[in-house]
Amino acid sequence: MNNASIGVFDSGVGGLSVLREIRQALPDESLLYVADSGHVPYGEKSPEQIRERSRAIARFLVGQGAKALVVACNTATAAAVADLRELYALPIIGMEPAVKPAAQATRSGVVGVLATTGTLQSARFAALLDRFAGSVTVITQPCPGLVEYIEQGELESARMRTLLQRYTEPLLIAGCDTLILGCTHYPFIRPMLQSVLPPDVTLIDTGAAVARQLQQRLIGSAMTAAGPAQACRFWSSGDPQALRRVLPVLWNAQGEVELLPF
Repeated sequence: MNNASIGVFDSGVGGLSVLREIRQALPDESLLYVADSGHVPYGEKSPEQIRERSRAIARFLVGQGAKALVVACNTATAAAVADLRELYALPIIGMEPAVKPAAQATRSGVVGVLATTGTLQSARFAALLDRFAGSVTVITQPCPGLVEYIEQGELESARMRTLLQRYTEPLLIAGCDTLILGCTHYPFIRPMLQSVLPPDVTLIDTGAAVARQLQQRLIGSAMTAAGPAQACRFWSSGDPQALRRVLPVLWNAQGEVELLPF
């Protein structure tokens, strides 16, 4: 069981940013990755639709022998992680916007959050604000369009820059000096974001923290692998060729991608 794989899924390619952090923290672990690109973006779907997709993907990954699951999507975590934890007695790690570290890092007392509509409207996000925001002002900015561009591997285009300027301008006017990347897709546009933001704005995402949490859970459950890791396996519910094309850019390696069989 220790050498079984870790299953990771997202609405599309964004979770590859988390997968990279897991590979760096746990190089001996074999990894399975599902991109639900046939249903991207999750941020505009209902919580029940997201729960249905998350249950189906989790069932598939467990059927592939996964010993742990990582819900590498803030929106899916908000909608479905509690449901999955009721269904499976495996370590299940979710994502959530980094409100606590951002509240600790801000100097101006104003934190911005870039995220999908689904994440920002969730009860889980509201609870995060109640727990960790304190006296800090948190300004949220839904970002329709960013996920779709990133899915296409469009990380440095003029229209991506235009969108980022539009979404960050009101946050900067409000005095934001710390910006939470509240979607696993967004770390891939960090260079573009840094080019449109003042140099004193701090960007925060949670991929490395999720990898550390997974590592701790595996160690605590005596489930760490001895290695060597198998080649990562990829599935997509969209066009496998589309995921295959962006893997060298977003995963830093090529890989074979299979069509998700449901």
